[in-house]
Amino acid sequence: MNEQIEVLKRGIVAVIPEKDFEKKLATGKKLRIKLGMDPTAPDLHLGHAVVLRKLRQFQDMGHEILCLIGDFTAAIGDPTGKSKTRPELSREAIIVNTQTYLEQVSKVLSKENFKLYFNSEWLSKLDAADMLKLCAKVTVARLIEREDFANRLEQKSPIGFHELFYPLMQGYDSVVLKADVELGGTDQTFNLLMGRFLQEQYGQEPQVIMTLPLLEGLDGVEKMSKSLGNYIGLSESPQDAYGKLMSISDVLMWRYYEVLLLTSLEEITAMQQRINAGIEHPLDLKKSMAHQILSLFWSPTEADTAQQYFETIFQKKDLSQAQEVTLPAGLANPLWIVDLLKELGAIKTSSEAKRLIETNAVVIDAQAVTDFKALITWKPGMIIKVGKHRIYKIA
Repeated sequence: MNEQIEVLKRGIVAVIPEKDFEKKLATGKKLRIKLGMDPTAPDLHLGHAVVLRKLRQFQDMGHEILCLIGDFTAAIGDPTGKSKTRPELSREAIIVNTQTYLEQVSKVLSKENFKLYFNSEWLSKLDAADMLKLCAKVTVARLIEREDFANRLEQKSPIGFHELFYPLMQGYDSVVLKADVELGGTDQTFNLLMGRFLQEQYGQEPQVIMTLPLLEGLDGVEKMSKSLGNYIGLSESPQDAYGKLMSISDVLMWRYYEVLLLTSLEEITAMQQRINAGIEHPLDLKKSMAHQILSLFWSPTEADTAQQYFETIFQKKDLSQAQEVTLPAGLANPLWIVDLLKELGAIKTSSEAKRLIETNAVVIDAQAVTDFKALITWKPGMIIKVGKHRIYKIA
């Protein structure tokens, strides 16, 4: 039991309350472990994988994973960390995003001890009387204690009334699912506590909360986020994912070892000492990190292939082995640089392209692209470098 507790608490920021967690495990029963995800964007990334990996540990110990897709709450949008009201998400977008989430979650979680839920199953059935009863459980004062709400009130930024319902609905999900434990990032602490509070209000044994660290993105500053363009998507090609991992700083590498690979601080210190003593090179340790992460969240075979590709292109400088991309017949020529990068699969949004171009990170045939509006006359054999470690060759 002590061994299980140690494994499950590794990499965790907080367990609230710890005594309850140990008591639940000591019962020996199969615990119901909840993770809620709002399908607000089509891609999950390595930041999400931090939580998914912890769920897999619970799963491997025989506990049941309750994967909740917030198809109802996604239309509201989680106000956590937001300085303004989110735009409403269409039903069509929610359906598309949900499908890609399930495909990506299956990379980490097993089909055993896994149950899938959609909160529209119960939230859409609440009538006005039900909603009033739910609202009566919580005070307005408690809701506006949230840091993001408090900040927006202070700055006189508008708060949509519907946003106040979000933590209530996320908490009510825990009541319906009778969750024993709920996982989430540290930025979700308020919402997770709401679930615990509401379970008590409905006469249930309250869930234990486990918060996990937020993974910094490729810039090493902001948390990994699609909107910031500093992410590695679980649906990206192994070569692109490996290249992005190799582009992070040597300092950030230790954070990825700790958060994604759950490497102990003692092991990290030992690696740092070997570098300082000249016994090992940071590049070799970074390659090991990238290989381990791809083995975990892609596959060992894809990790091997991606590493061989990286060594051939970037260490041996053999550009003949660059990732070849065949552009569709009839594609415009010349083509806007952003559209060209999208056709290559190098980016997914125009804002991501803009950030890359502004930092001179897009290079075509050894010439940096500096104009976001540039029209590119593309041709077979053209070499396009995106970021530090992604190179494409037009077939």
